[in-house]
Amino acid sequence: QAQLVESGGGLVQAGGSLRLSCAASRRTFSSYTMGWFRQASGKERDFVGAISGGTAGTYYADSVKGRFTISRDNAKNTVYLQMNSLKPEDTAVYYCAARAGTYYHTTPNKYDYWGQGTQVTVSS
Repeated sequence: QAQLVESGGGLVQAGGSLRLSCAASRRTFSSYTMGWFRQASGKERDFVGAISGGTAGTYYADSVKGRFTISRDNAKNTVYLQMNSLKPEDTAVYYCAARAGTYYHTTPNKYDYWGQGTQVTVSS
């Protein structure tokens, strides 16, 4: 069982930046693919990006490509989501998720473990 804890959300003006962190409790963290998803009020949970276990390859939704960057520090069992050039439409609760193996998926039900979420609000 892995436990994921997100942090770093908050209120920021459009054009600003935030860095979210997701700390994992599992010792085999490095072999897990970590995904970031977001859910705006009244909408479905959408894929933001992912970083593969093992290869550390990264993948992004078109809506965030070039603005968001995912990285991981396996020594700290932590994955990061650096968000730059934020827009009001980025406002959502952001979740990190984990799945065993090296392949990422864009659908939430392919992930086994989830954090509690952290609110990101971008004002115009």
